[in-house]
Amino acid sequence: MSDLFKRGGPPLPLLALPGLLVLLALPFYLDAFWLRIGLFSMAAAIGAVGLALLAGTAGQLSLGHAFFLAVGAYGYAWLAGDPGPGLPPLLALVLAVLLAGAAGGLFSPVAGRVRGIYLGVATLALVFLGHHVLLTTDSVTGGFNGRAVPPLTVGGFGFTDDGPELTVLGVPFGAEERLWYLGLALFALTWFTARGLLRGRPGRALTALRDSETAASVMGVDVARHRSAAFVVSSMYAGLAGALLALAFRRIVPDYFSLALSVDYLAMIVIGGLGSVAGAAAGAVFVTALPLLMTRYADHLPLVAAPGSAEGAIGPTEAARYLYGAAIVVILLYAPDGLHGLARRTRARLRRRSPHPPGAGRPPRPPARAERAARPKEHTP
Repeated sequence: MSDLFKRGGPPLPLLALPGLLVLLALPFYLDAFWLRIGLFSMAAAIGAVGLALLAGTAGQLSLGHAFFLAVGAYGYAWLAGDPGPGLPPLLALVLAVLLAGAAGGLFSPVAGRVRGIYLGVATLALVFLGHHVLLTTDSVTGGFNGRAVPPLTVGGFGFTDDGPELTVLGVPFGAEERLWYLGLALFALTWFTARGLLRGRPGRALTALRDSETAASVMGVDVARHRSAAFVVSSMYAGLAGALLALAFRRIVPDYFSLALSVDYLAMIVIGGLGSVAGAAAGAVFVTALPLLMTRYADHLPLVAAPGSAEGAIGPTEAARYLYGAAIVVILLYAPDGLHGLARRTRARLRRRSPHPPGAGRPPRPPARAERAARPKEHTP
């Protein structure tokens, strides 16, 4: 116990346990609307973690994240569906993630040699090119109307309403409840792999590369190779997020994977805090949930019109964009390290104010100067 106090508190797994238990229990209490918000937020968090590794840790600006989300979503829908090879859905999910990584690998020579705004413009071309391909390859993508997404089945268990009925503790588990736990498992996998990368040698190399290319190359870091690897890993996270989004939507259309989606992901990592896994997840929840909540409660919000209202009115989606645009400005001005940095400083402030148990915290405070001066001096013979 004293060791815990010396480190300043309990270890991270112990702190995360109550939150994990709450997430596991939520499907027993929430309706389908709130579960969908959580599912979309988890999918967005997976993609945001990948972009945080690329932009926040490696210092590479990318505006093409929506392209790799589309590769993962349509890759799964085509590989598991008809028309398509009709592969087992779990295998199709894995291959869709690898396909997104392969697409990132094809672009990685550019990412290895270009940085900053030039890489941002280069990845911007991917979004427009990908949108054109999605609209014109009707046999694969379904064209403008999109295509249905085959449900995921693992060993006869389907993450859909059409599968065998499932009741847990008196609560019927439909598609949203089942997909909730799938999304939670995929997000946990993303969380731990990303934190492992950041704490290992690759993360230290990418951080050194972001701070100074010259210093990193002097220390033996292969600049082009590490940049390319970061781009491929980020693409694979985006592919996994796209496949989970496809399962949640059950039908995907090309217009969803537009430049606006890439900008949303940039907003997520800026609001949450660049280079932080937890910050990227928090920013993803904020940016994803806000428009959905404003759509549901538009009738009760001032200056916000319900969807389908007269022209000139501010719809919930536009209002949400204004709000998180304002949030970005506030974050850049007053908390450049985002929500994660704000939470870290708040925890440190509370820790300084909290009383310390006797014998377990700081060492005894030395006496004040006046007290030391008042003490009789010892004379040595």
